[in-house]
Amino acid sequence: MTVTHAQQQLTTPTVRTRTRLAHPALMLIGIVLVALNMRACLAAISPLVGEIQRTFGLSATASGLITTVPVLFQGLGAPLTPRLTRRFGAEKVVLGAVLTLGAGVLLRVMPHVAALYAGCVVIGVAIAVLNVSMPGLVKREFPEKAATMTGVYSTTMLVGATLAAGASVPLERVLGGGWQGSLAAWSVLAVVAAVAWLPQVLKSRQEKAVVAAAPTGTPIANIWRNGLSWRISVFMGVSSLMVYTLVAWMPTILADHGMDRGEAGLVFAFSNLVQVAGAFLVPLIAGRMTRQRGLAVVMAGLNAVGVTVLLLAPVSGAWLAAGVLGIAQGGSLGLALAFIVLRTRSALGAAQLGGMTQAVGYLVAAAGPVGAGALHQLTGGWDLPLALLLALAAVAAVAGWGAGRNQVL
Repeated sequence: MTVTHAQQQLTTPTVRTRTRLAHPALMLIGIVLVALNMRACLAAISPLVGEIQRTFGLSATASGLITTVPVLFQGLGAPLTPRLTRRFGAEKVVLGAVLTLGAGVLLRVMPHVAALYAGCVVIGVAIAVLNVSMPGLVKREFPEKAATMTGVYSTTMLVGATLAAGASVPLERVLGGGWQGSLAAWSVLAVVAAVAWLPQVLKSRQEKAVVAAAPTGTPIANIWRNGLSWRISVFMGVSSLMVYTLVAWMPTILADHGMDRGEAGLVFAFSNLVQVAGAFLVPLIAGRMTRQRGLAVVMAGLNAVGVTVLLLAPVSGAWLAAGVLGIAQGGSLGLALAFIVLRTRSALGAAQLGGMTQAVGYLVAAAGPVGAGALHQLTGGWDLPLALLLALAAVAAVAGWGAGRNQVL
């Protein structure tokens, strides 16, 4: 089977007829606005972690949980989604998830530390539901342009994260409500997305929701005992850990070394923006290669370079580190997703491998923010957490070298 054929298996929807929903342009607007919400509320909190920590008197470890909890509950919430869509229909589930996301954003800014973490739980579950629901809707409603629309949807998520990271501190100053006002403002974006999505619910016919059929093909035997599937999972997990760790702490690292918080937020936003290019271009390059070993090592190497710059010159080299890390992190995650397509024979096999890599990835990634916070609290600095990220970049290189073999599960 050629790479092109393997890619077509996953980009070709099993349901080829659009449901009779609102105009495709309204669907596109709804998808874009929903996607903007899916990372914005996570990225918005990163430049404000220091203030939240001071408000509640949190330790660095407890502060790391602010980012870790949503990641954990993205994994725990995902299995709920198929049951919800079968019972209520994908359109209603998406609407409910967006409104739940907005409620979680407001709960997170209530004046009690328990509400802070409860809001993080609600946000994580809502994002999990959207993560599972949205790709199927994209494939169903835009069958001839599924790949293009998936790119639009994925890119929009990163754009939302970039805007949120860059606007958090300015919003705090403009609104005058401290970090609570800045974070609460993102609930407005959720309301706007819900209003834009409402026509999909109102215009849908009273017929059973059309959902993609179960993936077809031959299942992968003993996938949890397969060396290749573990190498791909480790590559994705370590790459995700590096992303979420720096999402949680990069602005704080820069601010602790003397950078203005506003500039630190802009540096972080720039890194998110560059991720868009990496996430878009690297999978395209990977699809044209029979082996991706070198590409995986290059991505891991760029991660190492970016972390090294943060370690040695956190302020003077901040913009350089942000650019290099943006390419490396976006490219690494894009390559990990491409491995799922390129290393499986069927859609069913890809679904199996995707489920395994997601489970491992969330578990590994969730350890990053809280682990880095704990090490910072223990040592009083950021040298040890960054040194460990440097070591993990080497682990990603080894795993990626194995994952990049021209082998199919």
